[in-house]
Amino acid sequence: MEQTTLNIPAMALRGLTIFPNMLMSLDVEREASIRALERAMENDEEIFLVAQREIGTFLPSEEDLYAIGTVSAIRQILRISERAIRVLMEGKSRAVLKRLWQTTPYLRAHVELLPERKPRISRDKLEALLRQTFSNVQEYCELSPRGGDEILSVAADSRDPGYLADYIAQNLMLRHQDKQLILEELRPTARLEKMNELLKREMDIINLEQELERKIRQHVGEVQRDHILREQLQVIRRELGESDEDNEIEEYRQKILALRLEREAEEKLLKELGRLSKQSYSSAEASVLRSYLDICLEVPWNHTTRERVNVAAARKALDQDHFGLEKVKERILEFIAVKQMNPEAKGQILCLVGPPGVGKTSIAISVAKALNRKLSRLSLGGVHDEAEIRGHRKTYIGAMPGRIIDAVIRSGSMNPLLVLDEIDKLGADHRGDPASALLEVLDAEQNYAFRDHYLEIPVDLSRVMFITTANTTDTIPRPLLDRMEVIELSSYTDEEKLQIAKNYLLPKQIKEHGLSRRQLQISDSGLRALLSGYTREAGVRRLERQCAKLCRKAAMRLVEGGVKQIRLTEKDLADYLGPRRYHPSGETGRERIGVVNGLAWTENGGELLEVEVNVMEGSGKLELTGNLGDVMKESVHAALSCLRSRTAPLGIQPDFYKTKDIHVHFPEGAVPKDGPSAGIAITTAMLSALTERRVRPYLAMTGEVTLRGRVLPIGGLKEKTMAAYRSGIRTVIIPQENQRDLSEIDPVVREGLRFVSAETIDTVLAEALLYPEQAVVKEELSLSFPAAESGAETVLRQ
Repeated sequence: MEQTTLNIPAMALRGLTIFPNMLMSLDVEREASIRALERAMENDEEIFLVAQREIGTFLPSEEDLYAIGTVSAIRQILRISERAIRVLMEGKSRAVLKRLWQTTPYLRAHVELLPERKPRISRDKLEALLRQTFSNVQEYCELSPRGGDEILSVAADSRDPGYLADYIAQNLMLRHQDKQLILEELRPTARLEKMNELLKREMDIINLEQELERKIRQHVGEVQRDHILREQLQVIRRELGESDEDNEIEEYRQKILALRLEREAEEKLLKELGRLSKQSYSSAEASVLRSYLDICLEVPWNHTTRERVNVAAARKALDQDHFGLEKVKERILEFIAVKQMNPEAKGQILCLVGPPGVGKTSIAISVAKALNRKLSRLSLGGVHDEAEIRGHRKTYIGAMPGRIIDAVIRSGSMNPLLVLDEIDKLGADHRGDPASALLEVLDAEQNYAFRDHYLEIPVDLSRVMFITTANTTDTIPRPLLDRMEVIELSSYTDEEKLQIAKNYLLPKQIKEHGLSRRQLQISDSGLRALLSGYTREAGVRRLERQCAKLCRKAAMRLVEGGVKQIRLTEKDLADYLGPRRYHPSGETGRERIGVVNGLAWTENGGELLEVEVNVMEGSGKLELTGNLGDVMKESVHAALSCLRSRTAPLGIQPDFYKTKDIHVHFPEGAVPKDGPSAGIAITTAMLSALTERRVRPYLAMTGEVTLRGRVLPIGGLKEKTMAAYRSGIRTVIIPQENQRDLSEIDPVVREGLRFVSAETIDTVLAEALLYPEQAVVKEELSLSFPAAESGAETVLRQ
């Protein structure tokens, strides 16, 4: 038969395949498919039905369609809704898609008809193939009897291998990919052979499904059988008085009564035990109740540790682990003294606030050792779920008590010391606010009856000593902060760091690296150079890492170099630690115009913050740079207005704000800066630049300025003065109202710096600015580290 090419409408099928000489009913919803059917009906044309490769493709292109489909005739159309029709199709002939030349508003394609070939096989082989097919179909129908009788009758009567393969493929529940394989096979005998292979595969799959179903039924039957037998066994044991479950219930009862709990708690546990006795042994509710009772019994209800109430012994234990930190130690010793006078005193709630690395967590651990209390530590950083503190209701799957009760259980005592680390980094979201949940825990007037959501019975936390740690109090909610006694830990001075490195950190690292004090020795000058050149921090973490690095390098040289002892001095540090990271700057000792040293507070301690001002001829523009926040920008405008209001006394041109451009810059522009405490530094730098008067060397200042020239108090004075001390500053100007805070400053810093109290900006300017006859430009500046007895007139800037 001669092949024929047609140009007819086309319709893409999703998950369906139609074969020649077969009828198939299908529902059509896509607009393009409906229009293709309507056009074929209008022109009395046949339509090309072809399966698309991916069912999810809504608007298929030629690449999304299989190459071979079926030219079909429309026998009946029925509209079943506004957007869908049902159509009865009859396949006519296989055809190959040559080109899909139209995609809108419907598909239209050039197709080439593929005539049905005659089978090229001997009569005997054909008979054997047909019998094999009948046998496979018969076996398939026995395994899956749905619609199998009609297929079996056709398989028994048909002598056409191609038609038989098409009929079986059309009527069996096969994947559309497998049906497409049968449609694309043009040789009748090969097509039937492929159909037999698919039948055998389907029968294997059905056998596996039935085997799995049989195993599942068998397992379910065994579970039901075990359940019935267990229930019968329980009945028999009850009749004989030998019930294990009764023994379990009795054991729980004896443990609960032995705890001698408060009436409410005991009644609650006995009630839950009664519910357990009424449950089936293997029921889910029984498992929940057993877990609940087990956790309740793990709480150390009446167990406490004997505290050390000897002040001298506690002082020795604290001094053994930490150098300095006198305020914390004094507060702990006061608590021990009160405990010695009143053994029934409640637990304390302390909050240690300070920069990272100053020893907040470690001193809390040492306190537990000094008091002979059990210790449990909870890290609250990033916790944003209330259930982390109060626990979950026991009805939830996997429910557990909150972190507070869990810490008490882990400590094994009702009077432990709980360290709540990073309390300033608690989060909050839709799951609740853990900081609010801590309000009851950290309230000495309420925590005697703390109720965890899981336990649902009161737990006495009044004997627990809580120590929390934080880097700042700004992020702690006020009600929570009000419940704690805040103790601030300031930055370490260089002398303190020297003693800590010499007596604590270096011996610790030497021991951890397998060395001895004889094998590695570092002179005091080497340690001072290590502090000034390789660390710049409020605490001592980086210092400890540098000590560890020295020990590693020393261990390598001892192993490879054949030396028996290493003694390091200041000159040797570069060979072990590399070049100095921090160099002393002579800028603080120079008389400069328009540059003033301000003081800033950060979570890592205090820092020196330079303010630079340039004045140029212009039209009165004010430029602010240095990554400034809104408050600091307002401080600059306030300083400018303050100067404009007193141009005559200060010797400034009255119209400078019209004829001069002023640029205020804060170096280190990548670091965000904000706050009002740089007000007097900005004012001084502006006046210096406008009058070309030099700023006194070795001077720093901090304070907020108002439009009237008043100097307002600031916070963080302790950290700021520490930064000034480290940077080689000799004179610090502070607000007069902050003079009362000088008693809180480290004694070494207080003795090493000269403080000038200023109530108005006039005092600041008189102290900071030099008249021309006073100005002396210093080209060279020598810096040296102060000895312990020499005060702080010359110090190393870090």
